[in-house]
Amino acid sequence: MNSSDLSSRDLSSCDVTKRDQLRILLLQIRDGEQVRMEEHQSFAEYCGVALDQIVILNVFDTPDFPATAADDFDALLVGGASEANVLKPDQFPFIQACQNLIRHCGETAKPVFASCFGFQLAVLALGGEVRHKDVDFEMGTIPVSLADAAVDDPLYQDTPEGFFAISVHRQYVDSLPENCQLLAYTEQCVHSFKLKGKPFWAFQFHPEVDKATLIERLTFYKAHYTDGDGQLDRVLSSAVETPESNILVRKFVDRVLLNLG
Repeated sequence: MNSSDLSSRDLSSCDVTKRDQLRILLLQIRDGEQVRMEEHQSFAEYCGVALDQIVILNVFDTPDFPATAADDFDALLVGGASEANVLKPDQFPFIQACQNLIRHCGETAKPVFASCFGFQLAVLALGGEVRHKDVDFEMGTIPVSLADAAVDDPLYQDTPEGFFAISVHRQYVDSLPENCQLLAYTEQCVHSFKLKGKPFWAFQFHPEVDKATLIERLTFYKAHYTDGDGQLDRVLSSAVETPESNILVRKFVDRVLLNLG
């Protein structure tokens, strides 16, 4: 199956009914209202579900929550962040609660799709280490290489080598815990892994973000990530579309949650 088949093929009425019944929890680490709404809409669009099927647990509103928060949902999504840092748990006390939730989902085989900040939380929750760099960090659309294990992975098996993805992050991971299977990487860092034996995927890049959203989001956060309009213009002018990255969200829903093959 080509990845384009997921968006073009007709779904049976049974498939549509199953899709309409999905309830997904989004663990959101966003403070600004605009980006909160944008992230919610992006996940819903690329999942192929209605907005109200994705329930928001925003840690800035609810910093203390149980590890079982996703138990009554079909899956857990974890989004990105620009106002928080996984390496500063004293400043952001919800980081421990996030790790507890993610770890519990891994232990109970709850399907997980974690993006960017969610990737870093997952690495910490599973016993790994996250590092930091102040300069020369990845920003914009980048080519991502596939690891050998990707050929048999449900999400990556038909993804082309060197696919483009949105990546903007100061924190990074250069090695994984033993219970994680490397799926994708760049010269700088690990970019994707699966928890072995579990329906649990994590991505340092942003599968839920496309070129248009990157332009809006990076412009909004330019003071945080760039040294001025010149660098921002260079990054945005070189940006390309990222369809093979974006379709990974739909593959997760179709192939893992709905078992459509």
